[in-house]
Amino acid sequence: MRLVSSSGDPELAMVHVAEDDEGRRFEFVDSVQPPRPRSEKWVVIVSTMFGCPVGCRMCDAGGRPGGPIDAEGILWQVDAAVRQRFPSGRPETGMLKVQFARMGDPSLNPAVIEALDALPGRYPGTSVVASVSTVGLVGSRRFLRGLREVKDRRYGQGRFQLQFSVHSTDPVARRELIPARTMSLREMAAAGEAFRAPGDKRVTLNFCLIEGVPLDPAAVREAFDPEHFLVKLTPLNPTASSRRWGLRSVVGPGTEARADPIVAAFRAQGFETILSIGRYEENQIGSNCGLYLGTNGDG
Repeated sequence: MRLVSSSGDPELAMVHVAEDDEGRRFEFVDSVQPPRPRSEKWVVIVSTMFGCPVGCRMCDAGGRPGGPIDAEGILWQVDAAVRQRFPSGRPETGMLKVQFARMGDPSLNPAVIEALDALPGRYPGTSVVASVSTVGLVGSRRFLRGLREVKDRRYGQGRFQLQFSVHSTDPVARRELIPARTMSLREMAAAGEAFRAPGDKRVTLNFCLIEGVPLDPAAVREAFDPEHFLVKLTPLNPTASSRRWGLRSVVGPGTEARADPIVAAFRAQGFETILSIGRYEENQIGSNCGLYLGTNGDG
């Protein structure tokens, strides 16, 4: 593995492009989550594949099914981000959060389990927190069982976050956004409840707020128990793919209040509900969901 380029704002987020010995490129990100300073929490977002065969309409990584990245390649991304930021190799932060959420659905790569097992021991003395985001593919049940095993063994005391990217409660609309066989809402609920152990964080249900895409909080409550799940609402990031499909975000600069009734409706159903809107500068940096190298001449 070698680093090809790095760009962005060192005080907010950096996108790193790398390639393997065969010239296959991928990217990873390191960022902060304002208002928390890097000394308190630092985030590294890694790729698990050289592309992704799923082809979600809001993500530019689709259509690049270059295969999985092995466990050492996944860990190399964290190490490279650490070395860039902290030459000593020791992350000087109260929390190092590693998100498996850049290129590729992690459930398609068994090496993710191996990488997660090794990750905490890579940085002794550092509180390592992990987060895995998946669309909930039908074939991911075995992966989720392995994920629970490594979570129980290596990430106690609420140091692990599982997220299902749901986006719509309408099965037809969801299949259009995520053109793959995914679990139904009830199947996802059963998998999420089986994943949790006492003391774990609740499983996150992520809904990207897209104009015209059905989202019914009552249908979410019918399938999911707020005891085990929380709701995270996010804007649609301006990717090349979302523009190609004509997708538009419900919220954006100056229109954040449009999410208020949606947040209220989910809270009325009993869900802890988070409206997660990052810094809009990240859209220019390319550190949000999408694929920087595919839209900036590096792919």
